Amino acid sequence: MSIQTILLLTTIGLAAGMLSGMVGIGGGMVIVPALVFLLGLSQHQAQGTSLFILSLPVLLLAVFNYWRTGNVNWRFGLVIASTFVLGAFLGSKLTLRLPEAWVKLIFGLLMAYVSIQLILAGYQGIKQDEV
Repeated sequence: MSIQTILLLTTIGLAAGMLSGMVGIGGGMVIVPALVFLLGLSQHQAQGTSLFILSLPVLLLAVFNYWRTGNVNWRFGLVIASTFVLGAFLGSKLTLRLPEAWVKLIFGLLMAYVSIQLILAGYQGIKQDEV
């Protein structure tokens, strides 16, 4: 691995980690597109690598900080986590059967939808603060 690749991976990791800690995003929104567009991984490779990357640091560091300040709803989290396991298994099986172009399209549409919803909610919050 070249020094340039290591520096690029380090930059992606720092950006994704900071965004994950700040607003709860990182894997899908930062790591996957960066691995695809900056490092040439396939969509499938980028998604698998992103899942690998996020498992340990999110669990150990980010969750601990939120737990310490009383910002983890364990009951909700345990229910979602227990079904997330099945969903992740089924989703990965389905995605690996789809052509990569379809996976990119679905991923992009989902990111666009979420982005629009967050922009609208943020705009409404700003308008309410002004009143």
